[in-house]
Amino acid sequence: MTSSLTLVQSVSILECMLRIRRFEEMLIDLAKDHNFGHYHLYIGEEATGATVAESLRDTDLLLTTWRNHGHLLARGAEPGKMVAEILGRIDGYNKGRGGTLHLTAREKGFLSTSGLVGGAVGLAAGAGFALKQMGEGNICVVFFGDGALEEGIVFEAMNLASLWALPVLFMCENNNSGAISAQEGGFPSSEIAASKISDIPKSLNIKTDVVDGANVAAVHDVVNDAVCEMRESGKPIFIEAYTERWPGSRPLWPEQATPVTDITSAWDETVISGDSSGWIRDYDPIIRFVRGGLDQGMFTESDLLDRDSRILSEIKEARAFGEASAYPDPESALDGTFVAQEV
Repeated sequence: MTSSLTLVQSVSILECMLRIRRFEEMLIDLAKDHNFGHYHLYIGEEATGATVAESLRDTDLLLTTWRNHGHLLARGAEPGKMVAEILGRIDGYNKGRGGTLHLTAREKGFLSTSGLVGGAVGLAAGAGFALKQMGEGNICVVFFGDGALEEGIVFEAMNLASLWALPVLFMCENNNSGAISAQEGGFPSSEIAASKISDIPKSLNIKTDVVDGANVAAVHDVVNDAVCEMRESGKPIFIEAYTERWPGSRPLWPEQATPVTDITSAWDETVISGDSSGWIRDYDPIIRFVRGGLDQGMFTESDLLDRDSRILSEIKEARAFGEASAYPDPESALDGTFVAQEV
């Protein structure tokens, strides 16, 4: 099957994927110098977030999980303001109050990021209901992992979306490694009897697709078709993007389990080394996309190196911006809350 992905879209998605990767590699280093609490990385899943964002309108809404940096960057969030937020600084998107787990950007269409497994999915059903009433053809996309299918609210939200025909794209990024399941990843799990994730939305009469989450062209075609169909029908769709967990996300705290990404490994496999060389060579979505783009003549080695260098400089500046930002005034601690500030 020939992909509908254009050259312009391919370049845009590639730059987005590189921006996400370089941002998160920077975060691993940033965490060594700043104590900003637990965080989660999106490395290895960039092809999904970057490609989904390419198919959306500015007026569409999004919700996501604590693995949110990639989704925000894909939507055009400013890396510097994101670093400031992660460090708890005043120039962050949420004035330092959200931190990494609740970092969100309303101006980019993000209603919320949730630190709860499946926590954003119920909100997405509500957003879909509102969009249906508005009748402007916009949709809501909610990202979540395979472990979220073990939460009751996810089933309930999908059921209502199907019953009420709500324009919600349920985007399941399945890394086949449940965070708290007694069984190590996969279905059926210790909590779910279904043999496959896709069986669950299908049982609720929700159209369902399964795609290789590291294949940019495949994700683009599936998502683009789904989005176009949803704008016409207003009905929900469920997409399971199967991804391969990045080795650095397996420990409790993220670590640089693979070398910092070397873009040249797409055309020179001799630079690939280490215990995780198989993941880099066979799965890394950036390396796979670059390798395919070179084979098809979409990219050149020199152009790729130039783009990567420019993005590295951008991320370096973002880190400097975040570190230079001041902490919020302690007197403003209760600003923005729903609690009365005077008793």
